[in-house]
Amino acid sequence: MKLSRRNALLGGATGLAAAGLISGQANAQTQAWPAHSATIPAGPAQPPGRGYRPVVTPNGATLPFRIVDGVKVFHLIAEEVEHEFAPGLNATCWGYNGRVHGPTIEAVEGDRVRVYVTNRLPAPTTVHWHGVILPSGMDGVGGLSQRSIHPGETFVYEWTLVQHGTFMYHSHHDEMTQMALGLMGMLVVHPRRRRGPQPDRDFAILLSEWYLPAGASRPDPNAMSDFNILTMNARCYPGTEPLLVRRGERVRIRFGNLSAMDHHPIHLHGYAFRITETDGGEIPASAQHPDTTVLVPTGSTRTVEFVADNAGDWAMHCHMTHHVMNQMGHGLPNLTGVNARRIDRAVGQVLPTYMTMGQDGMGEMGRHIGMGHMDVPDNSLPMVGAEGPHDYITMGGMFTILKVRDQLPADGSDPGWYDPPEGTMARAARTDELRRDGIDV
Repeated sequence: MKLSRRNALLGGATGLAAAGLISGQANAQTQAWPAHSATIPAGPAQPPGRGYRPVVTPNGATLPFRIVDGVKVFHLIAEEVEHEFAPGLNATCWGYNGRVHGPTIEAVEGDRVRVYVTNRLPAPTTVHWHGVILPSGMDGVGGLSQRSIHPGETFVYEWTLVQHGTFMYHSHHDEMTQMALGLMGMLVVHPRRRRGPQPDRDFAILLSEWYLPAGASRPDPNAMSDFNILTMNARCYPGTEPLLVRRGERVRIRFGNLSAMDHHPIHLHGYAFRITETDGGEIPASAQHPDTTVLVPTGSTRTVEFVADNAGDWAMHCHMTHHVMNQMGHGLPNLTGVNARRIDRAVGQVLPTYMTMGQDGMGEMGRHIGMGHMDVPDNSLPMVGAEGPHDYITMGGMFTILKVRDQLPADGSDPGWYDPPEGTMARAARTDELRRDGIDV
């Protein structure tokens, strides 16, 4: 593999100094209210993937670690990153280890972890371990629990993981600016002893929102509304990777939400799942219920599980309809239902390429732009999505696709679009069918 700066940073833990040996037995079970971390002995550090299904972060990566005298050692580097939200839409953001968002940190309940944080930003920063039970001085709140990490400095955080579940990490210094520019990531802690069936696929998806005016090169951290890029793992459709699953597999999806202002009701087509965990812990089986939409409040995580027994290409998206649009604006008159032919003829004499949009909805805007019928500013995306297998997909933003197949390519590549079996796809009705069933059109 060619050595790149990004690969080098992801392996940034190599060569770090060691600390003393941490010993003891793994705690058998996480209690509803964990004791203070100082009273919980550490367990033997698990190598990657030992005893658990490693998490897949679509469009992302997992942070590597070294085991040094029984301690898992990680290295995060906060720095400016040139990031692609989707083809044609890029911005200068802040991230970790050359990525936006930062790589997923993965460990096991009972592990002793040591995380070095190097600041290559032009401003002070910290890292807060969101939802994690740890000593106060390791909590990462600038000015309250520690001095901020100044540019050029490296700090070290160290504690024993006393719980399992889905958590997040993010800057807790000048949060409005630094989180708006991308300083966040997922933190997954697996149980020391397996609890229930192990998933065949375990995905982590971090939800976020940005304001990037068309043509701008940096997200605007001053935005309090009008967020126009809604992302899953810092990508918006059509830049989101699909979730690839073999039919019959047990699937777990961990959602985290560090959006500035908005909750996100994430809806999955084709399935009913069970919400099994929050960031506060497991939900007892007696309290779980089937659902097709999970509300992920800002600052929270939710975990869902299901068996992928229904083959196809299934949409998964935020159900706030403005959140499945790219760089949407609303300071325009409502043209729905307007007859624009006279306007087009008059303006077309001066601007031959002019076309009024919106009188029949916005569904065709992306296609017109893709075909070159409409100009858009540099570094911007049309409001809606991309060509699909049968027609134009009129969704963008916080949208991705769950692809369930009987077989997947051995190399893990995208299997392409689903080919429905004969008789299982909606189609145009025939005249004889309409007549037979008494349908008068």
